[in-house]
Amino acid sequence: MGSAVTTIGLPVALGIIMLGLGLSLTVADFARVLKQPKAVLIALLCQLVLLPAICFGLVLAFQLPPILAVGMMMLAASPGGTTANLYSHLFRGDIALNISLTAVNSVIAVITLPLITNFAIAYFEPFDDRLGLQWSKALEVFAIVLLPVALGMLIRRYRPRFADGMDKPVRIASVVILVVVIAGSVASNWALLVANFTQLALITMLFCLISLTVGFFVPRWLRVGRRQAVAISFEIGVHNATLAIVIAQSILGSVELSLPAAVYGVLMFFIAFGFGFLIRDRAVADQPSAAETAEGS
Repeated sequence: MGSAVTTIGLPVALGIIMLGLGLSLTVADFARVLKQPKAVLIALLCQLVLLPAICFGLVLAFQLPPILAVGMMMLAASPGGTTANLYSHLFRGDIALNISLTAVNSVIAVITLPLITNFAIAYFEPFDDRLGLQWSKALEVFAIVLLPVALGMLIRRYRPRFADGMDKPVRIASVVILVVVIAGSVASNWALLVANFTQLALITMLFCLISLTVGFFVPRWLRVGRRQAVAISFEIGVHNATLAIVIAQSILGSVELSLPAAVYGVLMFFIAFGFGFLIRDRAVADQPSAAETAEGS
């Protein structure tokens, strides 16, 4: 029962989430990237280069078992989750930038996620009898991530009123299905999760905090506007843990591999919320100049 819920339910849940993302996207969201090249480039460098490197260092420092180490690297390679848009809205980030980053990130992740995962599998060697994500499995990642987004975008393009009407129901459905599926997955793997929780709680919390901090302060240091920095912070701090769980359990067939993402997926909501208040309070004392805001926007 538990495995059926996971193997069928998780990809379906992720597919609905990605369809919902597609329903809210237009080609203009990708084109907008060209209007904010500095903010987007900094965000992508942080997400694709800096964070996997930091995560690799953390994994070595914490001396995680090989399978959990690979799970952490998969999490680091996952793009921003759609929840990042919600946090950005709550804490006055640039939501348009969030949407553009999520769109671009999801496309790039189809290449970078298998590459980083394969590097981690080759380095840590968690499996005796298997190589990493072969191209056939990388194609499954492509199908899970991009096809629902493309379908949603096509619906938005040719049936905009239908897309608007479906936006809220799809969001609600994706949350409900995701909660049910994750609850089922947690219940069926409860002993495994409890046994590894203490080992994973500190490293996942630390990684989440570092991701959020890097996402906010690196752009500010490079003179990107505050609203853009808030958006980037949540985009690279709120990883798409569901994607990492789906790839671990459905494509690589390992529940243990999905444990870091499962623990992170729960803890990140609270950490991101607290961090939002920290940078909001900081913003009151540190309002950027008009010129700086104009440069970042």
